[in-house]
Amino acid sequence: MRVNIRPLRDILRSDSKMALGQDSLFRKYIVVTTVVAAYWVVSITLVFVNKYLLSSEDVKLNAPFFITWFQCLVTCAILLSLNGLSKLLPQFFSFPSMRIDKKVSREVLPLSVVFVMMISMNNLCLQYVGVPFYYIGRSLTTVFNVVMSYLILREYTSIKAIICCAVIISGFALGVDQENIAGSLSIPGVIFGVLASLFTSLNAIYTKKVLPSVDQNIWRLTMYNNFNAIFLFMPLMLFNGEFDRLLHFPKMFDGVFWAMMLLGGFVGFGIGYVTGLQIQVTSPLTHNISGTAKAAAQTVVAVAWFAEVKSALWWVSNVVVLAGSGLYTWVRGREMKEAHNRAAGPVYQPLSTSDTKDNDDKTSLV
Repeated sequence: MRVNIRPLRDILRSDSKMALGQDSLFRKYIVVTTVVAAYWVVSITLVFVNKYLLSSEDVKLNAPFFITWFQCLVTCAILLSLNGLSKLLPQFFSFPSMRIDKKVSREVLPLSVVFVMMISMNNLCLQYVGVPFYYIGRSLTTVFNVVMSYLILREYTSIKAIICCAVIISGFALGVDQENIAGSLSIPGVIFGVLASLFTSLNAIYTKKVLPSVDQNIWRLTMYNNFNAIFLFMPLMLFNGEFDRLLHFPKMFDGVFWAMMLLGGFVGFGIGYVTGLQIQVTSPLTHNISGTAKAAAQTVVAVAWFAEVKSALWWVSNVVVLAGSGLYTWVRGREMKEAHNRAAGPVYQPLSTSDTKDNDDKTSLV
């Protein structure tokens, strides 16, 4: 009696392919989960480290521009180190050239000014408000994205997206009202938060315009932005009287203080890397959803960490802002997909067997 081995071999081969596919899918899930977790950890860590440096009782250094300037300095040092490492070990490591060109630096300068204002307003907002309110304080970025896109790029927004923006504004207003009722409202903090939202939206718009000057390379753009920022922060530090405060700062040679400063610099550099990495392994839409969820987790962690008691309406304001942001992301995602499908045109679909048979029958009747 002969046994037909071929079907058995085919079955084993298909099972092997299926197992490999499942293993590949599992690895992809692991990579995505790891990257998203890294983004959450780095982003939340950056907020807490900056809050410690900007307004903690341990530091007591009123020099927000100096702290941000130092983080830009650390970013440049890391980028130059990576560039040097790629030259020493080209067979193991590659990195874009970090050579500074004066012409390119001038082309990037308008974006660098917006970049400096963005990170300055972010840190000034964080200096005046608590971490739990920080997300609400600068939650109008989406709204300014819509406004600035229309004013600068003449891009129109759908009614559904505008309704989502209205939801965000209502949540922001409710959050400010609840902070006021609780007696913890900082008017300068709210103003800096609104300005931070404005400059964050402008930064996204100007980044698109400037990227061609650096060959669409994010690392080179990061280098030019931080290099220009080092010089742009100098007059801000001078006008804010920070040089004099640094001269009389009692912890200028304290090891813990500089360890936290270095940590802030490394985490500040890391947020740019993990943000790009998260977009790469997922999508811009998923990145926005992840950022919204991270903000919710950050708020809960901050309230627990600082042992604060918040009213029910304060929590409602956070939920409203998060819901509005999430809905806006979903609406814009659907609109972009529909626009892509319209631009792609009708998709060719081959005739089915039944259609072919019908056509053959019709042809035979002619």
